[in-house]
Amino acid sequence: MFGNGVRIFMTNLSMEHIVSFEVGVGATRKEVLWRQLEEEVTLFRSKLMTWDLELQKKIKLKNTIMNHKSNRRKFLKSGVLAGTATIVAPTIIPSSVLAKPGIRVGANDKVILGAIGAGNRFGGASPGAGSLGGSFARLAEVEFAAIADADLNRAKSTASEASGSVDAYQDYRHILDRSDIDAVIVASPDHWHAKHSIDATIAGKDVYCEKAMTLTIEEGRAMVNAVRKYQRVLQCGSQQRSWTGNPQRGGKRNDFPFYRGVMLIRNGYLGKINRVVGINYAGPWENALPAQPVPEGVDWDMWMGPVNPHPYNVNIKNSRSNPGWLSIKDFCGGEICGWGAHGLDQIQWALGMDESGPEEVWVEGTPYKPWIATAESGYGRFFGAKETVIHYTYPGGIHVELSEDANPNGGALFIGDKGRIKFDRAGITEISDESWLDIPLENMEVQIPKISNHSQNFIDCIKSREKPIADVEIGHRSATVGHLGNIARWVSEKTQEVGVKMKWDSQAERFTNNEWGNHFLSRPYRKGYELPDLT
Repeated sequence: MFGNGVRIFMTNLSMEHIVSFEVGVGATRKEVLWRQLEEEVTLFRSKLMTWDLELQKKIKLKNTIMNHKSNRRKFLKSGVLAGTATIVAPTIIPSSVLAKPGIRVGANDKVILGAIGAGNRFGGASPGAGSLGGSFARLAEVEFAAIADADLNRAKSTASEASGSVDAYQDYRHILDRSDIDAVIVASPDHWHAKHSIDATIAGKDVYCEKAMTLTIEEGRAMVNAVRKYQRVLQCGSQQRSWTGNPQRGGKRNDFPFYRGVMLIRNGYLGKINRVVGINYAGPWENALPAQPVPEGVDWDMWMGPVNPHPYNVNIKNSRSNPGWLSIKDFCGGEICGWGAHGLDQIQWALGMDESGPEEVWVEGTPYKPWIATAESGYGRFFGAKETVIHYTYPGGIHVELSEDANPNGGALFIGDKGRIKFDRAGITEISDESWLDIPLENMEVQIPKISNHSQNFIDCIKSREKPIADVEIGHRSATVGHLGNIARWVSEKTQEVGVKMKWDSQAERFTNNEWGNHFLSRPYRKGYELPDLT
């Protein structure tokens, strides 16, 4: 407080220790007293830094952490989740108590993880789990501390299967309030990705965010801004950039096939690329599923989050059902943002467009008419409206067509004036010159990082503070290609026209000749779930 005197409160929240002192200020003694105050502040800083260093050492000891859960819960009562006002004095609080790059995790320290979303993609937090959670649990320098899911039953079940003691929450903000957690895995449905990730970066956490990274183009730019502003690491789950392949199934053709294919293209072995052919992925469905009783333990309003609520239906909640949230417009962009996030990412990578993208997008065929999910729907993912065929033009006049006749599962066919190559999850399935499979890649002029473990790369970058193989900008740009395809379809639905080329400014991230297209760059947020302005 300021008035007849000066009272300064400084709080070490983790210690729950409050120190205050008061100095009277008179008109003739003001300068002297402020000098004394500065000396007291300097002394207090030194003490606070000592307390903080001692606390950080304790936090990193697993047994100490696990034996003090009651203290954590006590901390939560006064943290972000509770919404209580903490005292902020940027000129007084030492930097050691703030989240800063490279400070909290040393090269030999364990990285403490929290998971937001415990559904199909996360797949469990035990080393034996065969999905995302298991890939992290198998790493020696990683430890799970907490899991959050709007389905509390699922959060508890997943936490109980993990090695060690793992807390289960229904509200993800409990995880963000914990000072012992270094990073979070965001494996929630796509409509939550931006909010979960941005809130995590503001809380000082690094982020692994599943693909497709965003629900809209504007969300992607907001995520990039948040990561850069708060100096965080964000790895997008485009794991094909780190995929080793399966050589026992295809020999050299399946030994790092994505990496080899991209290296051959980037180093000119195909000559000038003229045409790229990928799968014409399905667009998202509209939702007309009937209401069902909400199961006990599921906070359906929280599951909806930023979206104006739909009635509960199990075929929304489950990602891979009939059709599942992965295919429904309010929660995902459909298969062009699901599987397309892999195949389109490979096109971006191979063409060197990690910080850019196409210049035009348009559709051919018939104007878009989405499928509608009802109680009678009998199809899951990979199905949906795709009679409207998507085309792009990339810099240099490269024509990218998502063709109904193509079948590169998670990859694409690249055609140049000196040859062609096709690679996907089956490996390199077509190549003009077999000798290209034997070329030593390390001798090529253009070099790109070769990573063999996507999860390990994220953990390594938490410690080094380097950008990961699928940095937030890369995830945003690859997701944008899928969003542009959806937007071109939606515009054709509104105008009932096809063949109209929409010109895209990849730097301004707006259409220069189509306001209908700009209308779809963002979506409305439910009140209370808006994204912060981080420009």
